[in-house]
Amino acid sequence: MTFRKILAGGSLALAAVTASALPVFAQEAEAATEAAAVGAQVSYIFNTLLFLIGGFLVMWMAAGFAMLEAGLVRSKNVSMQSLKNIALFAVAGLMYWIIGYNLMYSGVDGGYIGSFSLGYALDPVGGDALDTGYSTASDWFFQMVFVATAASIVSGTLAERIKLLPFMVFVVMLTGFIYPIAGSWQWGGGWLSEMGFSDFAGSTLVHSVGGWAALAGAFLLGARDGKYVNGRVVPMPGSSIPLATLGTFILWLGWFGFNGASQLAMGTIADVSDVSRIFVNTNMAAAGGVVTAMVLLAVMYKKVDVTMVLNGALAGLVSITAEPLAPAIWQSVVIGGIGAAIVIFTVPLLDKLKIDDVVGAIPVHLFAGIWGTLVVAWTNADASLVTQFIGVVAYGVFTVVCALVVWAVLKAAIGIRVSPEQERLGLDKAEVGVEAYPEFAQ
Repeated sequence: MTFRKILAGGSLALAAVTASALPVFAQEAEAATEAAAVGAQVSYIFNTLLFLIGGFLVMWMAAGFAMLEAGLVRSKNVSMQSLKNIALFAVAGLMYWIIGYNLMYSGVDGGYIGSFSLGYALDPVGGDALDTGYSTASDWFFQMVFVATAASIVSGTLAERIKLLPFMVFVVMLTGFIYPIAGSWQWGGGWLSEMGFSDFAGSTLVHSVGGWAALAGAFLLGARDGKYVNGRVVPMPGSSIPLATLGTFILWLGWFGFNGASQLAMGTIADVSDVSRIFVNTNMAAAGGVVTAMVLLAVMYKKVDVTMVLNGALAGLVSITAEPLAPAIWQSVVIGGIGAAIVIFTVPLLDKLKIDDVVGAIPVHLFAGIWGTLVVAWTNADASLVTQFIGVVAYGVFTVVCALVVWAVLKAAIGIRVSPEQERLGLDKAEVGVEAYPEFAQ
C-alpha cells in the first residue's frame, strides 16, 4: 500500500469520526447555552429579590423616623410629626416617579444632570429586563425609598414651629429636583463618579444632603420660642422615650436594607458573601456608636442621656454607610464610635450657635455623614481623600444654595413659621386638628 493510499484512508477515517462527533459537540454547545440562560434568569431573580427586600426594609425606616420624631417632640406636636412623615413619603414617591428618577439616572453620561422627561415606564406585565440583570420596577422602588429618607431628616430638625404647607412644598422641591440632581453626580454616572468619588450607600448623597437642607431651613426658620433664654439652653423634653427607642431600633433594622441592598447584586456566591459582610459591618458600627456615646456621656456629664445614646447608634449607622463593605469589623466599630463622638461634641456647638435641631438630625446625618464619606479613604484603597473632600464640598454648596433659595422664597411668599400663639398651643391643635394624646392633654 502506497503512502498516498494510507494518507487517503486516514483522512476518510478522520472525516468519519469528526462527522460522528459533530452532534455531540452541538449537544454540548446547546447545553452550555441553556445553562447560561438559566444562570442569567437565576441571577435576575435574586438581584430583583435583593432590591425588593432592601426596598421594603428602607421603606420601614419611614416608620422609624416617624416614631423617633414622635418620641422626641413634645406631646402637643406628635400628630403633626406623624402627619408630616406619612405625607412626605407619599410625595417623595410621586415626585420621584414624575421627574426625579429620570433626572438622576437618564442620560447623565458624566455630566451634572439627567433628563427632564416626565414619568418612568416599567417593564410590561410579564416582561423582563434580562439585559440589565434585574427588574426595572425593583430598581425604581429601591431608589425611590432612599428619597424619603432625605426628606425625613429635614422633618425632624424643623419640628414644632414650621407650617405644614411650606414644609410640603419644600419636600416637593427636595425629592423632585434637589436630591435627584445631586444623586446623578455619583450614582447616575455623573462627574463625581467619573472623578472617582465613592459613596457606597449614601452617607453624603442621602444623609448629608438631608442634613444640609435641614441646616438651611433651621437657619431661616429660627429656634423654638423659649429654647434659648439669656444665654441658657432650656431643655424641651420629648413626649415618649419608648417611642424614640422603638424608632431607633426600626431604623437600625432598616439600615440592613439601606446598606446591604446597595451591593446591587445577589446572583453569585461572591455577591451574597459581600451582602453578609455589609450586614455585619453595619451592625457593628451602630454598636460602636452606642457604647462610645455611653462612655463619653458618663465621663463628660456623669449621666447617660438616652436620647444622645439613640443618636449615637444612628450616627454609627450613618458613618458606615459610605463604605460598609471594605472595612474589617474593628474598623467598623471605630468608624461608628467616632461618628457618635462627633454627635456628642456638635450638639452643644449647635446650641451655642442657636441653631435649634429638635431631634439632633444635623449632627447625626450631616456631620457624621461627612465623617463617614471622608473616612472611606482609610478602608478603600481605590478612594482618594482629596476626591472625597471635593465631593463633600460640592454636595454641601449645591444643597445649601438650593435649599436657602427655596426656603427664602417660601418665607417671603407664604411664611414658613407658625405664629407664637400657635406654637404655644401646639401644632396638633393649630394645624392638624387632631391631638395625639387628648386625654393626657386635658
